[in-house]
Amino acid sequence: MSDRFVTIDFETANADLASICQVGIVTFEDGRVADTWGTLVNPQDYFDWINIDIHGIDEDSVKGAPTFQKIYAAISERLQQQVVVSHTSFDRTALSQAVAKHSLPMVSCNWLDSARVVRRAWTQWSYRGYGLMNVCNELGIEFVAHDAVEDARAAGEVLLRAIKATGIGLDAWLARVRQPIDPSLREPIAFKGNPDGVLAGEVIAFTGALAMPRREAAALAAKAGCDVVPGVKKTTTLLVVGDQDIQKLAGHEKSSKHRKAEEMIAKGYSIRILRESDFLRLIDITD
Repeated sequence: MSDRFVTIDFETANADLASICQVGIVTFEDGRVADTWGTLVNPQDYFDWINIDIHGIDEDSVKGAPTFQKIYAAISERLQQQVVVSHTSFDRTALSQAVAKHSLPMVSCNWLDSARVVRRAWTQWSYRGYGLMNVCNELGIEFVAHDAVEDARAAGEVLLRAIKATGIGLDAWLARVRQPIDPSLREPIAFKGNPDGVLAGEVIAFTGALAMPRREAAALAAKAGCDVVPGVKKTTTLLVVGDQDIQKLAGHEKSSKHRKAEEMIAKGYSIRILRESDFLRLIDITD
């Protein structure tokens, strides 16, 4: 994989993350900005004064601006098959929510959370203070906060600083952010399920890049009654896979757990493979 990556940022009109009113996308190549693109968006929704106070965008600002549906092709073209960086999962979730709201196909890309990078690159921000503005202030990165293009550029500059400070390249960071902040404290995630939970009797494992912390997902599963195990076994009945990972086609691009589950299914074992989003819906329905 090259050192090319794309950063993205959204601003929203209200508390609904699908109410996108501005988007900024910045492409980085060879350690520098190669392209910037951004636009105001008519969210076809109301503007909350709190959001206006943050970014200064209101109903008048987006008069005549394109809707999300009209710019989605331009967004998808820039993100498709790229490493896409956002600072925290806010922007990834906003895109997912807007795509679902307008019944559009989700772009296939590889997400990297620059806030998770920061928490592992610098010990002073491991547990607090890793917001984009604070980190940029400390690192001397100048940008205009809450402008989508500027926020996207700043996230990319932060990632470049982390790569330089740690010597960990882009490829390695994609793996490192899935590991604990302190790798020496890593331990398998295993929980006994709530015997009164509606999914009692199910044995669940997780694999791939989840949108939520894996321990949090495991806790939700255990509350619903699932026994959570660290790996795929003969007793496993459910395997939850990150949404972006389940779309991969070549067998060895899938995780070892994913491939093992498919092999066991082929042998007749009763294992169901679920996307993370479907798992969350299942938990919500059975709550």
